[in-house]
Amino acid sequence: MDTRQIIPVFFACDENFVKFMMVTIRSMMDNASKENEYRLYVLNTGISEERQQRVQDLVAERDDFSVEFVDVTPYLTELKSKLPLRDYYSMTTYYRLFIPDLYPEYDKIVYLDSDVVVLGDIAEFYSYDLQGCYVGAIPDQLVGQLDVFGRYVEQVLGVDRTLYFNAGVLIMNCQSLRDTGFLNRFVELVNTYTFIVAQDQDYLNVICKNKIKWLPVCWNLEASSEMEVPEEEINLIHFNMAAKPWKYADCALGEYFWRYAERVSVIDEIRAVRENLTEEEMEVDEETSRQLFQICEEEIVKEDNYLNIRKRTGEKSQERLDVMERIAQLERAGKFDVDVEQDPPGKELKPEDINYLPRRTYSKLKTRMAYYLARKFMNHMIAEKQLIVKEIRGIENFSNLQSGAVITMNHFNALDSFAAQIVYEASGHRKRKFYRVIKEGNYTSFPGFYGVLMRNCNTLPLSSNKETMKKFLAAVDKVLRAGHFVLVYPEQSMWWNYRKPKPLKRGAFNFAVKSNVPVLPIFITMEDSDVLDGDGFPVQEYTIHVGEPIYPQEGLGNRENSIRMLEENERVWKEIYEDFYGIPLEYNTVK
Repeated sequence: MDTRQIIPVFFACDENFVKFMMVTIRSMMDNASKENEYRLYVLNTGISEERQQRVQDLVAERDDFSVEFVDVTPYLTELKSKLPLRDYYSMTTYYRLFIPDLYPEYDKIVYLDSDVVVLGDIAEFYSYDLQGCYVGAIPDQLVGQLDVFGRYVEQVLGVDRTLYFNAGVLIMNCQSLRDTGFLNRFVELVNTYTFIVAQDQDYLNVICKNKIKWLPVCWNLEASSEMEVPEEEINLIHFNMAAKPWKYADCALGEYFWRYAERVSVIDEIRAVRENLTEEEMEVDEETSRQLFQICEEEIVKEDNYLNIRKRTGEKSQERLDVMERIAQLERAGKFDVDVEQDPPGKELKPEDINYLPRRTYSKLKTRMAYYLARKFMNHMIAEKQLIVKEIRGIENFSNLQSGAVITMNHFNALDSFAAQIVYEASGHRKRKFYRVIKEGNYTSFPGFYGVLMRNCNTLPLSSNKETMKKFLAAVDKVLRAGHFVLVYPEQSMWWNYRKPKPLKRGAFNFAVKSNVPVLPIFITMEDSDVLDGDGFPVQEYTIHVGEPIYPQEGLGNRENSIRMLEENERVWKEIYEDFYGIPLEYNTVK
């Protein structure tokens, strides 16, 4: 009896792209272990028998691989009355949406575009536990890096640019998608609004928002991006957008494509594409990119774009409602230090990977540039009323500090550190630096614009590596003793728009005791504004309360001192909460 695990891998392809899909399959075969059975499915609407046979001959080299060509024309005919798509028979990009219903025997599958090369074992990718999420995916690096794309997904789709995934490499949780009526949701959405920038990728991101298992970028490294991944760690390269090595000799990482292209029977056809590429065709590629940027800009300002329609109708994001329900469940369970958002997975930060307090001129230039970009972005958020600071109370408590300090603040939004930055600037301490302690994954794995900020704006990342943590602790101590400020979130979790203070952890207070500096407690209260965010909820107006500094007490040991300071911080936050909202601080914890 064959006990090998079945790895189902799906493609959507047409006649012209088969030759490139063969390179993808060649690379997959060369790097797959023989411990599994790999079943390949090619969704299409009329690939010729000659092309199909070429692929069958390739796959026949290994007895653990098989391929089936699936003509989806009959299925599309059934859906014709439901899908208002022109030329949908030829729109292979939509075929992946039908996989869960077409293959009820599979609980999950891998989907791959045909412009990728696989350098790792695809079975390893398939093995990720999706933990109930609809898809396993990788953040789209170009959306994170190109501002026009970032603004498009945020201002049209209502998706954070760092949480928008590339749909060319996916693990699809077919069971969850069937259970939630995914295809019906897609049909309903496509009848409501037509996305013309990234088509089905946009629909997938809107439907799957907050139900995404984030996977390491090494499984979908976009060749046209500036994401840095050590070559020995790359498991899959995606030649998306105009980054086609079969067209352009200077395509980044193109040598990996040719390594496998040289070993397929259609290599002469692939070479001919580059050899016969005309100036007119290159101009068409450039014009296509320009038009895509223009379409993004037009969609952003369009009065009836998708997000504006949602705002007018008052529709609330189901995904955000789900987040709120998870928060309520965690509160009832008393699990206050568990995050409810799904950040990209982080890799281990090793000692050699970071210099916490760089002194080189180049590093300082990068920091200045990152702060310039951050300030520009923050000004944009303020102008668009995505960040509203109504009032700062107690700023004199910050201004009068004569030493470094650990700043503690409640954590309720991925961008709430911008509010802390505003308070720091209002304090007048411009010659004393403001640092932020961040999570390991935020430093090692955030792509694009936010990744630049995470790695260059005076951040001090934590690490799961003990030796790196020694460097971290030494850097924190040096910063504090030099009279600078370090922002720490002592709740150790972020709960979206959660107004209550959560129980605190001792780390921030240990830092303060060790360096003999005070803790400056900041607590932000919130009120609904008359502006709706991308999820249909009111943007919060912040009142920032700066409490009096809490100093270490002479004569107490480190443990006693840190516990005393923690309890005093909790008392200050509780007092601010109860005074501002006019209600006692009570948790809905079920005991």
